[in-house]
Amino acid sequence: MNDTRRSPIDLETKKIGTLLKEYAVPGIIAMTASSLYNMVDSIFIGHIPGSGALAISGVSVCFPLMNLGTAIGTLIGVGASTLVSILLGRKDYENAQKVLPNVVTLNVVLGAIYSILILLFLKPVLFFFGASEAIYPFARDYMVVILIGFIISHLYFCLNSMIRSTGNPRLAMNLTLFTVIFNAVLDPLFIFTFGMGIRGAAIATVLCQTISLAYCLIYFSSEKNVVHFGRRIFAYDAKIARRSLSIGMGPFLMNTAACLVAMFINQQLRNYGGDFAIGAYGIINRFSFLFLMVVMGLNQGMQPIASYNFGAGKPKRVREVYRLTVAWATAACMLGFIICEFFPGPAVSIFTNDPELKANAEHGMRIMNCMFPIIGFQIVSTNLFQCLGMVKKSIFLSLSRQLLFLLPALYILPLFYGIEGIWASYPVSDAISSILTIILIIRLTRQLDRDALENQI
Repeated sequence: MNDTRRSPIDLETKKIGTLLKEYAVPGIIAMTASSLYNMVDSIFIGHIPGSGALAISGVSVCFPLMNLGTAIGTLIGVGASTLVSILLGRKDYENAQKVLPNVVTLNVVLGAIYSILILLFLKPVLFFFGASEAIYPFARDYMVVILIGFIISHLYFCLNSMIRSTGNPRLAMNLTLFTVIFNAVLDPLFIFTFGMGIRGAAIATVLCQTISLAYCLIYFSSEKNVVHFGRRIFAYDAKIARRSLSIGMGPFLMNTAACLVAMFINQQLRNYGGDFAIGAYGIINRFSFLFLMVVMGLNQGMQPIASYNFGAGKPKRVREVYRLTVAWATAACMLGFIICEFFPGPAVSIFTNDPELKANAEHGMRIMNCMFPIIGFQIVSTNLFQCLGMVKKSIFLSLSRQLLFLLPALYILPLFYGIEGIWASYPVSDAISSILTIILIIRLTRQLDRDALENQI
């Protein structure tokens, strides 16, 4: 293979602050746009005449299934993009080239299996995840379309991550922005003008992602790119697949755990608060994700910088980019905290005008997000282990908050405090898991300091 092709060599030479801006700003814009993408769907769905409140509750019931689908996407996409960055840092272009066709093959195979299985058992699955007779028709209509387009959506997600990791974050951002803007145009057209309701929102989503996927395929067909398809789009290399999937296992398990949590919280909300409580959680989730996506965008900016420099043997730069990312993430979460605690009314009003649904969402938002300022540190720290290929620690941190702390709290606290206990489960688990994160990250940064000192000797 020709090793003279352009490589993102500036990742180990430019100032960290400059690099993080170059990579994180497109990531932040892309992820914020992605969050707005979901918010736009919910906003239009919440204003469907005569059924908006139930429709938004129906979408909320779909969250566990969508989280599980996202888990599969991150298993493949995040693992592949991280592996590519590490391989490029080591100047191992031959193996970096093998990652791309593996991404396509794994997405198609795993995506098809997931879609078919869920479609076959959709009704019992939705009721198990918290649907009632009133909201099941809305959840079904939305989820059927999403599942049919599942392979398209997540192959686009994975290839977009690969574009960013191979040195073109601005293009990845522009693709996401196009998808969001086009979706905002199509949503009212399909939902209201064509009278398709909640099904129209799902169709608009899949259609926009189909167009963006087509562009990704064209982009990676060019030999000008350091990583491209070559002779085949479909290929499988067992060694590359194992390395990629092992790195992606952390975010996969985190999203799988999020699926279990969303399923259980829907069940608990149905038992303690009813359909409107489920809808309120959906609103809180959508709005909170706007700020969490900023943090995820920062993570996307940090990932190629940290992974590349770790592969290049420059631990001091790894620590520097981590510290800066944590600072920016904390600032974003602090802004979210201020809005959720002091201005929840205007935030909730974007999604619904129903007074009962608004009251539930405003109250829950204040309690759920009272520990929001520490979330950025948690997410960035977990992502750092993943960036460095430290799979076990990444998995442990990913699962501890969801399974060791949040799920038990969701079961125990409502026994004493009812629905108030459900809302309070989030800040309780956040506080406990932060202590664990601090312990592990101190050990890692000390190791990076020792490695940096050894490199100077």
